[in-house]
Amino acid sequence: MRLLVLGAGDVRRLLPYTECAGAMRDALAALARGEVHQPLRTVIRPPGAAGLMALMPACRAAGGEEAGAAFGLKAICIFPGNPAAGLDTHQGAVLLSSAETGEPLALLNASAVTEIRTAAVSAVATELLARPDAAELAIIGTGVQARSHLLAIAEARPLRRVRVAGRDPAKARRFAEDMRGRTTVPVTACASAAEAAEGAGIVVTATSSAEPVLRKEWLAPGTHVNAVGACLPHARELDTETMAAAALFTDSRESAASEAGDYVLAHAEGAIGPGHIRAEIGELLTGAALGRSAGAEITVFESLGLAVEDLAAAGLAYRKATEQNAGTWVDF
Repeated sequence: MRLLVLGAGDVRRLLPYTECAGAMRDALAALARGEVHQPLRTVIRPPGAAGLMALMPACRAAGGEEAGAAFGLKAICIFPGNPAAGLDTHQGAVLLSSAETGEPLALLNASAVTEIRTAAVSAVATELLARPDAAELAIIGTGVQARSHLLAIAEARPLRRVRVAGRDPAKARRFAEDMRGRTTVPVTACASAAEAAEGAGIVVTATSSAEPVLRKEWLAPGTHVNAVGACLPHARELDTETMAAAALFTDSRESAASEAGDYVLAHAEGAIGPGHIRAEIGELLTGAALGRSAGAEITVFESLGLAVEDLAAAGLAYRKATEQNAGTWVDF
């Protein structure tokens, strides 16, 4: 048995954002059509541990073999203290297995897969939900996902300006300087999240904060928000007022109701009810639901990150790697 190993560099070369966004559209539409079996992720967090591990399996019944595999499993560790050591908070691997025999086909760096597919999904949501004239992007956060979201959204639509803010103004300035060399869009560091969000048509929150970093009073009418960082039920990036006022969309209702602190905590406060989620992104793609209903409406995409997204990204990378003779093959 031969196993393809794709490191972080391989994954980034094989998964350009625009191409990955196409795979995410296909995967989320398949989920909406009921072609995907995907249980909620299992989270293992021992008391006192510095981080946690999440296990994310998925099986796509239709189109899986075309993507190189029908079964996928991501084992991802999330360690919030990693950036201080120069490491991504997300560490792990994605395993791709044959649809016919169950044999392992490929092992991919999960940090790179997560980095790219998460931003690609937000780019899809932005195309579906942001106003056509939205050209100013605000990013709250200065880490890996902040960088990937800037690049992915800049590829998805023309931007006039990007403003970034984080807990450490010095990091925001370094982020802006670095990104100026990677995009043609002007990038400016701001002293606060409120300053960054002022007048922005698109906002991304990509932080590890447990408390709100974005407030409704900072948002202009018609703003679209991609809420990326709050993937645990006790952590939130958006205040309750934003959640109550916005038209809410997500990648999975089940995941949002169980895992998204933005939703769970606002629901616990009685500010929103079970019907507050208007639609899943896949339902917009299949035409089963409608998106933005008015130009002045604030829209929020609550991104949890799904196993089917990892499966689709890994399948695309595997197929391209075999065509291009990329990666490393090992006897297994």
